[in-house]
Amino acid sequence: MLIKKTNRWTLKENEATPESIYKQRRDILKKLGIAVVGMPLASNAQAGIFDLFTDDKPTTSVDLRKPLITTPSAKYHPDLSLTPEDKVLQYNNFYEFGTAKSDPARLATNFKTDPWTVKIDGLVNKSITLGYEDIFKKFTLEERIYRLRCVEAWSMNVPWIGFSLADLIKMADPKSSAKYVAFETLFDPEQMPGQASRRIGGGIDYPYVEGLRLDEAMNPLALISVGLYGKTLAPQNGAPLRLVVPWKYGFKSIKSIVRITLTDKEPPTTWNRLAASEYGFYANVNPRVDHPRWSQASERFIGEGNLFSSRRQPTLMFNGYEKEVGHLYKGMDLRKQY
Repeated sequence: MLIKKTNRWTLKENEATPESIYKQRRDILKKLGIAVVGMPLASNAQAGIFDLFTDDKPTTSVDLRKPLITTPSAKYHPDLSLTPEDKVLQYNNFYEFGTAKSDPARLATNFKTDPWTVKIDGLVNKSITLGYEDIFKKFTLEERIYRLRCVEAWSMNVPWIGFSLADLIKMADPKSSAKYVAFETLFDPEQMPGQASRRIGGGIDYPYVEGLRLDEAMNPLALISVGLYGKTLAPQNGAPLRLVVPWKYGFKSIKSIVRITLTDKEPPTTWNRLAASEYGFYANVNPRVDHPRWSQASERFIGEGNLFSSRRQPTLMFNGYEKEVGHLYKGMDLRKQY
C-alpha cells in the first residue's frame, strides 16, 4: 500500500497496514464482511500499564455482527495504518464487563442489544426517543478512519461506521440555555457483571457517565458509531451505539449509550469522579501534559504482530486533529483544564 507523504494524518511507510490487510478492509463493503476471531479485552488505567505488555491468547467466538452497507467518508478517510480487526475486537476497556483486557469479549458474548432505545432530553425543544432501527432510517452512515488514543499510552486506528453527533442533537432542537451534553451508558447488572460487583467492575459507581461542552459535541469530528470494519459493533466495542471523540482520550468515548441530556451545567463524568487529579473533564490528548504516573509524550501503536512488537510513536497534539478542534480551546490553560 502506498502512503501519501503529504497527508498530515499519515503514518510512516514502515508502519503501514500490509496490502493484504488493507484489501481485506476494502472487500468488507463488497463482500459484506469477513470471519472474525473474538477474544478478551479491558483493564483500568492503574492496572492498564501492566496489561499493555501482556499478550492474551485469543479465544474463538461466533461473530454475530451484521454487515452494514456504507461508503467511505470523503473527508475523514485518511491513509492511516489500520489496526487489524481482530485486535480491535480483542483489546478493549469496557469495565462493565471486567477490568482485564481479556474480559469484555468473553463476558459480553450474550449481551442483548435488541430492543434498544436512546433518549435525547433536557434543555431541548423536542425530547425524542429513538429505537435502534430508527437510527438506520434517519441518518446516513459513513465509514470514518480515526485515530484512537487511550490514556494508558497505547493507540489504534479504527474504521468506524456512524454519523455526526451534531445531526442527532439538531434533531432535538437545543434551547439557547444548553451549554453541555451529558451521556449515560445502560445500567443492567444482570447483563453487565462489572455493574453487579465492585470487584469485577473496578470500583466504579455505575451507570457510566460522560460529558462534552455543546460546542465540542457539535464539532463535525464527534461521531455516533454503530459499527466498525463493515459490520455492526461487537458488544465489547460498545454495541449497539457509542460515542467516538477522536481528539480526546478513549475513556471519553462512552459505550452502549441509552441517554443523551442537554444541560446548562458541566455534567459529572465517571473517571473524574473516581480520580479527579488524574482524569479531567476535558481529557484532550496532549503530549505535553503527562498522566501523574506516566508520560503521554509517546504511545504504543497496536498494529501487526503481537503486542510486544507494536511500535512506539510520538503522540500528536489533540491526537492529530489540532486543525479541526484547536479553536475550541483558544485561551484555555490546558494544564489546568486537562
